[in-house]
Amino acid sequence: MEKQYSNGKLLLTSEYLVLDGAKALAIPTKFGQELIVQKINEPSLIWESFDDKNNCWFQAEFRLPDLRIVNETFDASSDDSKESIAKTLQNILVAAKRLNPEFLISDEGFRVKTNLTFPRNWGLGTSSTLINNIAQWATINAFKLLQNSFGGSGYDIACAQNDLPIIYQLQDGIQKVEVVEFNPIFSDNLFFVYLNIKQDSKKAIQRYKERRGKLTNDILRISELTNEFITCTDLGDFDKLIIEHEQIISKIIQNKPIKEIAFPDYFGQIKSLGAWGGDFVLATGDDRTSRYFKEKEFEIVIPFNEMIL
Repeated sequence: MEKQYSNGKLLLTSEYLVLDGAKALAIPTKFGQELIVQKINEPSLIWESFDDKNNCWFQAEFRLPDLRIVNETFDASSDDSKESIAKTLQNILVAAKRLNPEFLISDEGFRVKTNLTFPRNWGLGTSSTLINNIAQWATINAFKLLQNSFGGSGYDIACAQNDLPIIYQLQDGIQKVEVVEFNPIFSDNLFFVYLNIKQDSKKAIQRYKERRGKLTNDILRISELTNEFITCTDLGDFDKLIIEHEQIISKIIQNKPIKEIAFPDYFGQIKSLGAWGGDFVLATGDDRTSRYFKEKEFEIVIPFNEMIL
């Protein structure tokens, strides 16, 4: 039996701009995903995916060695398409085989089980942890597997592989990862709030792409803000950094900051994380924070030190 494990992720700074070389602060989370591989006698790859409640939400069987989909079952209560999940997994495995032609070449078959330690809808890296686990299993470069499957900046793969906060930067397409210390003295005043507000980020991404090539100054300033986030020792100053960061990204993607949209009466500051969508936000506050968000029916409020590794 073989086991792999990868950490989940949160992108604290440089959303969107990380694609074009801005320094980004990213943190691996205490939540992640495990992959367990056992050999079987049949020439098949039998795949089972379990959520954080140990419920099997996806099953598929692939014929070996060509990885043809034999059958699949899926939790029909999910919004996902079972066909897209099986096909996506097949594409990842085929991409892994291209990087290592010996992968899945065996007289035996395999039974694979994946176990999430966080709800699938939290946006902490269901896909990135899967890709990193498959890359470890196949003994290939996880960043190359990402580029050959989903694409993206790769910061989430770096989080999957590290147990401490990182500065992540793309330089001429090469991933630069620097482990840093990010444990502010005011960490008790930091909270991650799960919004679960489904938003279509395609328009924001399109607006960002339209501005590409004209963002040199913004990239430089966001990189400076990343450094300032790490070194900040005062909560009031941290609030100011959040405000400036939100204003820069807001201007680029032409979306209003989440605080302005949904929480204008909140007493602290709120920062979107990753692509501006509906997953987690970072809120500064105090012992009133949890009550504020729960009164607005946002039940999941996780203190900083309970989220990061």
